[in-house]
Amino acid sequence: MPPLRGVRVADFTLHAAGPFCAHILALLGAECIKIETAGRPDIFRKPHPVYGRMGAATFDQVTSNKLSVQLNLKQPRGVELAKRLVAVSDIVAESFRPGVMDRLGLNYEALKAVKPDVVMVSVSASGQRGPERGYAGYAPLFGAAGGLGTLTGYEDGPPTEIRHVMDHSTGLTAAMAVLAAYLRKKRTGAGQHVDVAARDVACGFIGDALLQFAATGVTSRRTGNDAPQIAPHNVYPCAGDDAWVSIVVATEDEWRAFAAALQRPEWLTDARFASAPMRWTHRRELDVEIGAWTRGCSREAVTRILQAVGVAAFPSYTAQDIADDPHLSERGTIKSMAGPDGESRKVVGPPWRFSRTPAKLERWTPKLGEHNQYVFGELLGLSADEIEELVASKVIY
Repeated sequence: MPPLRGVRVADFTLHAAGPFCAHILALLGAECIKIETAGRPDIFRKPHPVYGRMGAATFDQVTSNKLSVQLNLKQPRGVELAKRLVAVSDIVAESFRPGVMDRLGLNYEALKAVKPDVVMVSVSASGQRGPERGYAGYAPLFGAAGGLGTLTGYEDGPPTEIRHVMDHSTGLTAAMAVLAAYLRKKRTGAGQHVDVAARDVACGFIGDALLQFAATGVTSRRTGNDAPQIAPHNVYPCAGDDAWVSIVVATEDEWRAFAAALQRPEWLTDARFASAPMRWTHRRELDVEIGAWTRGCSREAVTRILQAVGVAAFPSYTAQDIADDPHLSERGTIKSMAGPDGESRKVVGPPWRFSRTPAKLERWTPKLGEHNQYVFGELLGLSADEIEELVASKVIY
């Protein structure tokens, strides 16, 4: 069985970062129940033309494997049903702006009253405490506020704000943190509230820059594809349309193997390239010469030649390349699932492999309210008449 089979998650998250946290738990086997409402659907569920179809692939990515129920949390009876659902759950996840769960009457203290050992994770831009706790935030702002933007991009260009990777990094961090809290609950019986701020996650990625500033007073700058004292360390053009290959040579042994693979023995006696510091100093000249060679080869040929001699190289893949990659297919990272229209679609599977407790995608993105009957009828014990009345009064809505 999957590692988290038997664990139930009440999922109040929306957009991307919070839903990705709950998605990770669902991939691990937890029964994840997404609470939604037709009155204000998740922005990614709203039908709109994107990627050539009426629906966002972003929503499919973070909602597959979940169940969906409708609850209007603006109605007192909707809040009461939410509390009843929490009472039979193990973990609560939410990603509203700080203060929203308080106003709804669903903050940690309120949920603790109905489920004393509940573990709750709140995912937000700036955290539940602090002078900027109420600030709105989306993925590019997370990287900007956490300092990543100033380090990303070319030295002669503006900051390049990072998008989806910040949402997913925040979601992964939240999943790790809430599982740690859940493990502690299993040992001690005590639940707790986990506060995850996307800005804090971004700050965790620039520790070297912060240490450099603390030690020297010098602020790190954007360096493009450069890495300190390592050359070559870049992405090079190859034969074909918008085809590129990434190459990194990190040691002297790799440098000698690289020169031999390119049939450039003269590089080994060229004073410009005699050591790592010298190669880095003359990296622009070296990049020109390497690019002249890669342009005559396919990116796959460059990869085969260099990997054969122990040099790190790989094509810069597009989404199509990843979908068609035989290595990822064999590992189950990319797999096919039957979509709601019956057609086979490529999806991204779990990024880990357990020898005894496999995690897997078991179901497609649920329709809004698809599991109302199961959750309200079977889990909460409401009769068919009660459910019908709640639907009519737009509590289940």
